[in-house]
Amino acid sequence: MTDFKHVSVMLDECIDGLDVKDNGIYFDGTLGGGGHSYQILKKSSPNGKLVATDLDDYAIGRAKQRLQEFDGRFTIVKDNFKSFVDIKNNLAIEEFDGILLDLGVSSFQLDDRERGFSYLAKDVRLDMRMDKENPLTAQRVVNEYTREQLKTILAEYGEERFAGQIANNIVKKRQIKPIETVGELVEIIENSIPKKFLHDGHPAKRTFQAIRIEVNGELDGLYEVVLSMARALKKGGRIVILTFHSLEDRIVKKAFKELECDCICDKSLPVCVCGKHKEIEIITKHPITASEQELLANSRAKSAKLRIAQKI
Repeated sequence: MTDFKHVSVMLDECIDGLDVKDNGIYFDGTLGGGGHSYQILKKSSPNGKLVATDLDDYAIGRAKQRLQEFDGRFTIVKDNFKSFVDIKNNLAIEEFDGILLDLGVSSFQLDDRERGFSYLAKDVRLDMRMDKENPLTAQRVVNEYTREQLKTILAEYGEERFAGQIANNIVKKRQIKPIETVGELVEIIENSIPKKFLHDGHPAKRTFQAIRIEVNGELDGLYEVVLSMARALKKGGRIVILTFHSLEDRIVKKAFKELECDCICDKSLPVCVCGKHKEIEIITKHPITASEQELLANSRAKSAKLRIAQKI
């Protein structure tokens, strides 16, 4: 594999948002290239601890090398961050001082042509798996899902306005031969979208996002794990979440609002019977976005939104 460079989006904003302290215990649910984890360990020196998760063997190997100067202070678990509760219990950790999620696809995965994440690598087989042990690939989605399933995925996960036409043309094409490469799928998408809309960004962007989300189950259980993570913070602990598309951001925003909400009883009742209480303070009333300087240096930061909350 080519040696890739990984640039962490809004690195300073994320670390500042965590308010890292010495002796703290932190959780990085999306290890990736280890950029955030490195800064957490550096700022929490000499005694801070870190637990990090990732599904990608290559990313884990690279991160271990990057973090080796902090040997003994970090634990890397090959698992999905959505297994947070089990991981916390297995490590016998009661509470964390800070939790970070960077929900973007790693640069390692995007830039590795053989992984099939990019719609620009046209001769590559469709894959899009973050975890190579995952049996579901983009090729299986494209060739095995029904027309209605494809239309639903493209409309909901990709917010693709031409989802129905793209799904129709995928089904027609695969009846002749299986759709195997990125280029074959891109051609179908381009032929499904009216020409006047072909210049509104790359025509395959939304479809590829939708299929990637489906393959990796990116939205499944996200709401529930954000609730669990916030509730596993120490008083004053921070949860910092970086999203890269509107679907993720809406889920995080909804979870934060649920946690910030106080009693929901009918106001006519003399006493509270719902038992609901405010659990967090939302620090970012509006999400933080990348600076102009960062956008010039890293175009992948364009869609990023950062939300921060603190346990009360």
